Amino acid sequence: PLIVGFAGGQGTGKTTITSLISLILKNYFKLNVFKISIDDFYKTRNERKILSKTKHPLLMTRGVPGTHDYRIILNFFKKVKNKKFIALKLPKFDKSIDDRCKKKFWYKVKSKPDIIILEGWCIGAKAEKNQNIIKPINLIEKEKDPNLVWRKYVNTQLKTNYKNLFKQLNEIIYLKAPGFKLLQKWRTKQEKRLVSKSKNKKNLKIMSEGDIINFMQTYQRITQNMFKDAPKYASIIMKLNSNHQINSIKFK
Repeated sequence: PLIVGFAGGQGTGKTTITSLISLILKNYFKLNVFKISIDDFYKTRNERKILSKTKHPLLMTRGVPGTHDYRIILNFFKKVKNKKFIALKLPKFDKSIDDRCKKKFWYKVKSKPDIIILEGWCIGAKAEKNQNIIKPINLIEKEKDPNLVWRKYVNTQLKTNYKNLFKQLNEIIYLKAPGFKLLQKWRTKQEKRLVSKSKNKKNLKIMSEGDIINFMQTYQRITQNMFKDAPKYASIIMKLNSNHQINSIKFK
C-alpha cells in the first residue's frame, strides 16, 4: 500500500480533511483506504504514569514523541506489506478519558488497504541539534524542565525511533497554520466539541482553556520547528488562513 503521512498543528482540521480525502478516494477511485491518527497509538494512561516516574513527570501528558507506542505502528506497516496479510486490530484512543479504548472498540483492518493515511500533529517532525534545545521557549520548559531531561528525551525519540517510523512513509502532506496562538484558539474549540460528542460523561478528562494553553506548551517547540521545516520535505503543503480555510496548495 501507499503510506501517506498527513501532518498539521493541533486543531488545524487534519481529521476532517483526511476524512474528505478518504471519501473521495473510496467513492470516485474505488480504492481501499484506511485512515488512522497517530493519537490512537498513545501509550495507555498507566504506561505514561510509569514513564513519568522513571523518566520525567511531563511524560504523563500525552502528545510528544515518546508517548506513542511506535512499535505497534511499525508492526502494522510490516504486516500490511506482507503478501499473506489477513486481518488485524489496531488501538483506538479516547481523549475524553485520556486512555486507550477497550479492545472490543479497536479498529479492524479486514483487508489489505491500497492507501494508508496516518495523520498527526508531529508526523515527519525532525530532531533538533542539541544546542538548540538548551534555551527554554515557554514557561513549561523553564519551570518544569530546568535540567533539560524532558527535552533531551523527546529529541532523542525523534532522532531514533520516530525517524525510523517516518522513513516508512511514501509521502507527507502538511497543513500549515498561520501561527501558534491561532492553534491554541482552534484547539480550545475542539475540546468543547469533545464534551458534546462524548458518551462517557462520568470519567471525562476535558480541559479548560487554561489547561489547553499549558497542554499545548508541550507541543510548542516541535510545532514551531515544523512551521519552518515541514514545507522543505512535505510533498504537498496546504496553507490555512486565519479563518481556518485552505488558502493555497503547493505541490512539490
